Amino acid sequence: LTYVAMQAVLALYATGRTTGVVFDSGDGVSHSVPVFEGYCLPHAVQRFPLAGVDVTTQLKKLLQEQGVSMRTSAENEIAREMKERCCCVALDYQAAESSCREMHYTLPDGQIVTLRTERFRAPEILFKPQLIGREHYGMHESISKSIQKSDMDLRRSLLGNIVLSGGNTLLPGLPERLQAEIKALVPAEVGGAIRVTSPKDRDCLVWRGGAVLANLPTFSSAWISQKEYEEYGPRIVFRKCF
Repeated sequence: LTYVAMQAVLALYATGRTTGVVFDSGDGVSHSVPVFEGYCLPHAVQRFPLAGVDVTTQLKKLLQEQGVSMRTSAENEIAREMKERCCCVALDYQAAESSCREMHYTLPDGQIVTLRTERFRAPEILFKPQLIGREHYGMHESISKSIQKSDMDLRRSLLGNIVLSGGNTLLPGLPERLQAEIKALVPAEVGGAIRVTSPKDRDCLVWRGGAVLANLPTFSSAWISQKEYEEYGPRIVFRKCF
């Protein structure tokens, strides 16, 4: 038996929703996906070109400027772990530059690396890709564009149900910064409707949504059997799953 589902839809199911905008960002790819009543709105999906690996690469670059050796594949993994332990998103980038708390990270060889502004300068590329020479808008604008491309009657509902999914969204401070940035983009009269939902387990939110879906009593009729596939071919996937 087989069933095919979209990641964004499953992420929404995990939060008890069927309508909303999912910003799904893992290590290699990011998307902003609006969903209405369990169905993706493909014309409004936005691909965002930066993900977790880009934040890790930027942290490595900043550390190399500080004189820390970060060249081998093993050091790539160290940089990723350092990012997960030490990096955060600044609510106010300029204020954070003048009042940044130091953090220390001990490398496998015993060397201690001190992280200061690097902690929030690396993730800042998610909101300002131009910092690394990428001509693209930030993740907040990606979500805003998805909402603007959706039907006007849906926009308030989508603004109130923005869901973060994927390991790259686990950066401390990211949900709060995202909410503030989106609020600055929309008219004042709808600013109060914005809600960014950031479940603690959002690195495995899609899996949890799949478990929710598979446990529904009505789901048994959605499975695609080998007999059905042999009879109808790929059409049965689109008929039952999309």
